[in-house]
Amino acid sequence: MDLFNKPNAKLPKIKKDAHVDAQIPDGLFLACPYCGEQLYSKQLGDHRVCPNCGYGFRLQAYERVHLMTTAFEEWDADLTLAETDFPGYAEKLSRAKSQTKLNESALTGQAVIENETVALGIMDSYFMMGSLGTVTGEKITRLFEKATTQQLPVILFTASGGARMQEGINSLMQMAKVSAAVAAHQEAGLPYFVVLTDPTTGGVTASFAMQGDVTLAEPHALVGFAGKRVIEQTIHEKVPKDFQRAETVLENGFIDAVVQRKELPTVLAQLVKFHQPQGGR
Repeated sequence: MDLFNKPNAKLPKIKKDAHVDAQIPDGLFLACPYCGEQLYSKQLGDHRVCPNCGYGFRLQAYERVHLMTTAFEEWDADLTLAETDFPGYAEKLSRAKSQTKLNESALTGQAVIENETVALGIMDSYFMMGSLGTVTGEKITRLFEKATTQQLPVILFTASGGARMQEGINSLMQMAKVSAAVAAHQEAGLPYFVVLTDPTTGGVTASFAMQGDVTLAEPHALVGFAGKRVIEQTIHEKVPKDFQRAETVLENGFIDAVVQRKELPTVLAQLVKFHQPQGGR
């Protein structure tokens, strides 16, 4: 029936379906955490980057592996915490494992990034906000130890809310343990590259996240030690809006470059190639 050529024609009635609203998928529209722009999820693309401000939405570890590498072999996949007495902690760990398909908040292994072979570590903010626990520290320590033995550079993507309070002093000890492994790797003449992602805070920032030979960051990533509210309460002053964002940290000399997510594989591969013995050290 041609309705467009009949100005007085009545449009057919549309039957209302009570279940239509329930069938609309979650996460179809979302707001950018940095600029607040309202976005259709497909606007983010495969790299999940805000088209308005360049902020990179948080990725799970395996998502980042897919975006950054052409080959990946996982190390220490079965390493996990034996037991814990902290109330409710076992249930939180179980939920995090189910959500991320990881046994801990760090994924480690050997990877190929644009034809360069590296030891790769990725901290996952979806696993209890990437908190640094005993097993996370052990996995990252082993990453550096294996990289030293195999004479590989290390690339580590950091994302963390800090030390995992459920494990008490054992979580704080990981800062020193990983730092010792980083030092041994660097003493062997091997390079270590860090990519700070949103958020990198607490004890991770206070230790191995800031010990790389070259430190990169994704645009607008939150980088700091203590939280904004704690700092303001301590100094009794309001801090600037972008006080702990990657660009401000770069301006103050703690980061070497802020790099768009889609450009990271090429930049990292170039850094690895340049830092090889024949590359001009």
